[in-house]
Amino acid sequence: MKQVLLKFSMICFFVVLAGCAQFVPQTIQLRSAWPADVPRTLELREVPFFAQTAYQCGPAALAMVMDAAGAKVLPDELVDQVYLPARHGSLQVEMLTAPRRHGLVGWQVPANFDALLRELGAGRPVLVLQNLGMWPFDSWHYAVVVGFNYQSGELYLRSGETERLALPFTIFEVTWRRSGYWAMVVVPPEKLPATATEAGYLQSLLAFERAASPVAARDAWNAFLSRWPTNVLASVALSNQYYRAREFEKAEAILRPAAQKHPSSAEVLNNLSQVLSDMGRNEEALALIDRATALKGVFETEIIATREGILRRLGR
Repeated sequence: MKQVLLKFSMICFFVVLAGCAQFVPQTIQLRSAWPADVPRTLELREVPFFAQTAYQCGPAALAMVMDAAGAKVLPDELVDQVYLPARHGSLQVEMLTAPRRHGLVGWQVPANFDALLRELGAGRPVLVLQNLGMWPFDSWHYAVVVGFNYQSGELYLRSGETERLALPFTIFEVTWRRSGYWAMVVVPPEKLPATATEAGYLQSLLAFERAASPVAARDAWNAFLSRWPTNVLASVALSNQYYRAREFEKAEAILRPAAQKHPSSAEVLNNLSQVLSDMGRNEEALALIDRATALKGVFETEIIATREGILRRLGR
């Protein structure tokens, strides 16, 4: 830890020497643009602490945010999933994907202080990537931000072997900026990150769905649609989950409003037709699939197959 403090001291010296504005633009911006609805003082004291061993700050930091999200996991359990011995560290892509194996969603936070503070304000610790080295020697390090006190100008981190490391906003930004302001949070499937965007989080859930249990996938898509109810891809994904479980009424309840909002979606019309046919409502299904047939497009083969199945059930 003495080496880490020495690195911070050196960084501080060079920041002062060269002028803060060049190195800490986001910290300066906070003076006039503090994020709305975020308090000026906050600390998530209940976030667990796992001291890192050797180069394994990645597993330790990830275990902290995953535990805070509800998965009781220890750093040793994550080593094989995120730690690369040849690199003596963990890559960001592994950090984002590992939570899926434990029923959680990893989300890369937008690269700015506003987003980091908003996630903390929502009660989520934020895992960050820092570079504690000085040119030309890099020293990459994962830590977990658990709070801040803007009046005193400090952020609080679970870092290395220190459970509560207080860092000035300026020094933190210098080390964080060198990673491109990279940060992530972990959430249970029924929750959404404070900074989630419709397009970005859709991609996260499409990847999450491939590794998740059916229940977790349904929870995730329901949460997504609660915020973005008109998203057609999410509606299809959730209805597919219900369809596979043979919960046809629930699948219809998702697809019916989707068809009203997206009347030119051949995929929605095709899937709703199939659901209605499986419920024995084949005349209604035929009228819908005929609408889908007129649209054609990339789902033309699937639409033809669905229509033929409906006609067979009608004896035509």
